[in-house]
Amino acid sequence: MPKRFMLMPVFATLFVTLVMAQSAQAPLTPTADWAAHALNQYLVIPNVTYLSASGHESKLDVYKRKDTTTPQKTLIFIHGGGWIRGTKEASVMSIIPWLEMGWNVVNVEYRMIQVAPAPAAVEDLQCALRHVAGNAKDYGVDTSKIVVSGESAGGHLALTTGMIPESAGFDRICAGGGFTASETALPKVAAIVNWYGITDVNDLLAGANAKSYAVQWLANLPNRDELARSVSPLTYVRSGLPPILSIQGDADPIVPYSQNVRLHKSLTEAGVQNELFTVPQGGHGNFSPDERTQIYSKIRQFLAKNGL
Repeated sequence: MPKRFMLMPVFATLFVTLVMAQSAQAPLTPTADWAAHALNQYLVIPNVTYLSASGHESKLDVYKRKDTTTPQKTLIFIHGGGWIRGTKEASVMSIIPWLEMGWNVVNVEYRMIQVAPAPAAVEDLQCALRHVAGNAKDYGVDTSKIVVSGESAGGHLALTTGMIPESAGFDRICAGGGFTASETALPKVAAIVNWYGITDVNDLLAGANAKSYAVQWLANLPNRDELARSVSPLTYVRSGLPPILSIQGDADPIVPYSQNVRLHKSLTEAGVQNELFTVPQGGHGNFSPDERTQIYSKIRQFLAKNGL
């Protein structure tokens, strides 16, 4: 088991700053009061290697509640960046609302184009899910209540992680732990929260919606179109999927809003419980404080509706 730290520097600095901002004589605001408690509530296990591939170690951070010994609802969060940039450390602010709700959180990085092209990122998240399930006891995870979420490319990977069946074989790269295959099966996630994620990779490779980040991720692979279909969430729409909440601005210049409209329509036709929360005139994230308040209100309603 890796060495454990009470809080990573960025996490601790954020909370200490919030608390110190309050006057010594004045009562703490609810936010600062929660920050003070969080310093003692969470154990952080940073930079755990969950997969070694392509000469690279993919890592994750675990935020585990210390005030309970029972398995907990757990978020697996995935950063964005078009599969070509981004870090898990830069996503800490995105997981704080979940920590405030009392969830365990696993913050995941993955192989990007500088290390390996598609489908490496999809494979990594399958392996991260397998790793979390295999270490559920140590991490305090209730494997029946795992939610996957991410932003942009991370939203795409949240969808693929929750939608692609084990039979597709994207977890084969992490199936071994020596000379025998891992006995840990991929659990079915309880829900997916997709922040403006890509749902049709082929749509981004050419034509009006072509995006350089998608072209770069697929590189010059000889089976590019077939591979793009195999890593597109729309390919895997079927009955029996977990509930899915998609969030996107209808003026998003990076990921076409039409992609999540199509996903919502296809899921509904397949009988999958899902919602599309549209931010009017919203761009690619960078939502206003009022818009984020509305979004997290919707997320809480979505979680409650699905027993989470």
